[in-house]
Amino acid sequence: MSYLQSLEDQSIYIFREAFANFKNIAMPWSMGKDSNTLIWLAKKAFAGKIPFPLVHIDTTYEFPEMLAFREWARKYYDIELIVIVNEEARKRGVGYETHDPVTVTHELKSVALQQALAKYKWDALVTGIRRDEDSTRAKERYFSPRTADNEWEYRDQPPEFWGQFTTAVRPGEHVRVQPLLDWTELDVWEYVRREGIPVPKMYFAKDGRRYRSLGCWPITQSVESQVDTLEGIIEELRLTKTAERAGRAQDHHERNAMQKLRAKGFL
Repeated sequence: MSYLQSLEDQSIYIFREAFANFKNIAMPWSMGKDSNTLIWLAKKAFAGKIPFPLVHIDTTYEFPEMLAFREWARKYYDIELIVIVNEEARKRGVGYETHDPVTVTHELKSVALQQALAKYKWDALVTGIRRDEDSTRAKERYFSPRTADNEWEYRDQPPEFWGQFTTAVRPGEHVRVQPLLDWTELDVWEYVRREGIPVPKMYFAKDGRRYRSLGCWPITQSVESQVDTLEGIIEELRLTKTAERAGRAQDHHERNAMQKLRAKGFL
């Protein structure tokens, strides 16, 4: 069995464990490479039809290309899509023009998600985070509990031995399920190439620049690159010494910014 196949098998197993143990599941979808890989794996796990909704947290600062991809992919995959916006925060004027990146990210993503959790009563969210993305996500588990306030007790993570996962939740709580936790950025791209998974064109170089990580347009920077093929991206990643999220401003706004955001519910 190949390395990629073993990763796929493990992820499909985690999907099915989640479906067997939770009653009301949703899957956040950012339209990025990891999210699209999750869709692909979910369709394999459930015979071509994803049995729960996808959720896009729309900050209203999405790249136009990403919104166009969202509409195309929604039809292509025939998915149930819920789009959530923190309208209350936007009415208060929360935005990158007036607030710092950490505040905006918390309000327009984490609080928006908390509002949706209160409305839809999801007891599990399947996310596309990976341990290699940053040191905070490296502390995660496959099945990671969240409090009723959508908070993460990162100092009190449950052990996961011999395929035994935390699936019990109290009213108002939920569990984050992470099928891609052991994958690396390179693994994802090699799987995208193997499977032919559609991804946004912004990952491929245009005029000497491309994006490695996609987020809100005011705080997401492209990187210098000439590669415009999957093979080129894979080869570039084998050689790079730059962090994947180096272009994401909210990660670097203050010390331990990502840990503070994720402790309060950020994906």
